[in-house]
Amino acid sequence: MDKFIINGGIPLKGSVKVSGAKNSALALMPAVLLNSGENIIENVPEVNDIFTMMKLLKQLGVEAEFNNHKLILDSSNITSQVAPYEHVKKMRASVYVLGPLLAKYGSAKVSMPGGCAWGPRPIDLHLKAMEKMGASIELEGGYIIAKSKKLSGARINFDISSVGATGNALMAAVLAKGESIITNAAAEPEITQLAQFLISMGAKIEGIGSNILEIEGVDELDNASVINIPDRIEAGTIMIAAAMTKGKIELENANSKHLNLVIQKLEDSGAKVLLNNQIISIDASNLEPLNVDVTTAIYPGFPTDMQAQWTAYMSIVEGSSTITDTIYLDRFKHIPELIRLGADIEILRNSAIVKGVKTLKGATVMSTDLRASASLVLAGLVAKGTTEVLRIYHIDRGYQRIEEKLKKLGADIKRVKTEEF
Repeated sequence: MDKFIINGGIPLKGSVKVSGAKNSALALMPAVLLNSGENIIENVPEVNDIFTMMKLLKQLGVEAEFNNHKLILDSSNITSQVAPYEHVKKMRASVYVLGPLLAKYGSAKVSMPGGCAWGPRPIDLHLKAMEKMGASIELEGGYIIAKSKKLSGARINFDISSVGATGNALMAAVLAKGESIITNAAAEPEITQLAQFLISMGAKIEGIGSNILEIEGVDELDNASVINIPDRIEAGTIMIAAAMTKGKIELENANSKHLNLVIQKLEDSGAKVLLNNQIISIDASNLEPLNVDVTTAIYPGFPTDMQAQWTAYMSIVEGSSTITDTIYLDRFKHIPELIRLGADIEILRNSAIVKGVKTLKGATVMSTDLRASASLVLAGLVAKGTTEVLRIYHIDRGYQRIEEKLKKLGADIKRVKTEEF
């Protein structure tokens, strides 16, 4: 097991390239189950979740080759429609195989998903969408068992906008008979790219980028290629790191349109942000940051995946700020660890009340989930002395060697082995 050792107090400076989006790639990869042939996905990050999805797809019979961020997936010889617990337990996104398997092969047996160790992410939205299209669903022995001779188009309304459920319903609908309409659909960039990938296969989808998707089912789909979008959460995390350390950096291969509200909040805090094509520059070298409240919301609102990082930022800003998460109401396991570093934070229902302190002090802290890990790394970059962040396998799920990017920007951070059990 690895850990990070960070010596804080160094302003980040320089230029670094943003990796491809992990969450987007995890939706694109199962989509290849809808066709029979060789598909290419480029700009794929080398993170643990991608390797987990590769193992799952291989279990189903997909041939996979991954080299230099280029993923070649051949779905010509699918041999199984069973997604076993050993793979699915590691990652909630594994449930994405449900819709494609059901639509293409008429059956799917998928283990109930695992992943981050916080909060409820109900699977019922996925299952109700499949039932709307005519599938029979049973839950048995920890598995979802779904069957349908042929899915039929349906009107699907999500009570809660869900990226995962939208993606699953979309992939099922493209091969269903007739028209499907998905309302209150997620409009995140990851869903937009998935829809565009499906269209390149021959799917008929209208309303891309909106909360209403209209799909006309087709009989079959062709193989296709796609270039994955940049990771907006990685970009936002590094931008906040620059603001916290009073640094001056450039982010290459970044899409500022996917980060509008994060950029706005950074500017509200006093940071200077310059946008130029696929480069985002942030100058916080003379920053005396202002406290800024944040409330997470579905896209294009402030991402819940940036909540922990913003909390770390506000912990060193004079005054009081409130960070409210309306997406996942109990996503605050990073708070006790930030308090170990000297932060002054109180949790009140689904809000963190943050009173800024002058200095965080290095300590040993423990990662509890992916984005919580990122917040602890950010705090370590500004803490006085040495911070050790344990159980960083969480951060490796979603950030491609984050320590190397931070080192390139001048941070004193290293990965070392630990004897922790």
